[in-house]
Amino acid sequence: MRRTISPMKALPIFFSPQMVADSASYSPSAGKPLQVVASWKALGLPLEFHDPEPITLAEFALAHDEKFVRAVLERREQNGFGNRSAEVASSLPYTSGAMRSAARHAWRAGGVAVAPCSGFHHAGYAHVSGFCTFNGLMITAAALHVEGARRIGILDCDHHYGDGTDDIISELGAARWVRHFTAGKHYRGPSDAETFFKKLPEVLDSFSDCDVVLYQAGADPHINDPLGGWLTTLQLRERDRMVFQSFAAQKIPVAWNLAGGYQRELDGSIPKVLEIHDNTLRACAEVFLQGAAASSPLG
Repeated sequence: MRRTISPMKALPIFFSPQMVADSASYSPSAGKPLQVVASWKALGLPLEFHDPEPITLAEFALAHDEKFVRAVLERREQNGFGNRSAEVASSLPYTSGAMRSAARHAWRAGGVAVAPCSGFHHAGYAHVSGFCTFNGLMITAAALHVEGARRIGILDCDHHYGDGTDDIISELGAARWVRHFTAGKHYRGPSDAETFFKKLPEVLDSFSDCDVVLYQAGADPHINDPLGGWLTTLQLRERDRMVFQSFAAQKIPVAWNLAGGYQRELDGSIPKVLEIHDNTLRACAEVFLQGAAASSPLG
């Protein structure tokens, strides 16, 4: 049943330090949640923090082969970062748990919820890939479907093709209850930006029959990202504004996460990635927070 979406007093964010790990890899994703949350707190927006409920083995197995899950969690097989880190293994139930907790909150309460996590869409039914170990998008979709959601949308605006998500959808026969759009399958360079924005309203309207949408607000489509390269900072902000405005107008609850972003300074810091994630939060606040439109300038 579609809920009325009213202006919110604070943005619910599902975060725990247990989500954070040093992955000892090129990708900053496993350690990014702590930095992102610190940056968000400095924006002065009203935020409401919640502890995510970790994913159990049975819940992982809703979207993955159980033997594969056990092997990764017990460190008999490598994680998506190409190692067997105990720190990463301990974080995985909380990373996917944040996505599931945020989506459950948005679906039940209406409006929006945030999961500052990454590392999902390349993970397939029984394999890791591309800095992704378990597919928190499909774990979340499967869990909500079991709980009664008739159709779950996955709007993936990371730069890369969500091939792992498609793999799990095929394995589960889930196309009848998951609507999946992955921008990385269609858009690759700056010349695609105009077409992306021209077609985005139609894409967003295609989620009209969904009970909740999971939105990957990737930072790696940025034109200067070493693994991306087709949207400017302002265009990414416009992407987020259009997404949030459309789902609010359609009264579709939305839970969003961070996805990729690989711009680093020489000292290893990621201020440009944090700026993009800050702008996504600002765009979200402008649409969903009561009285926030005039007080949330573009960063």
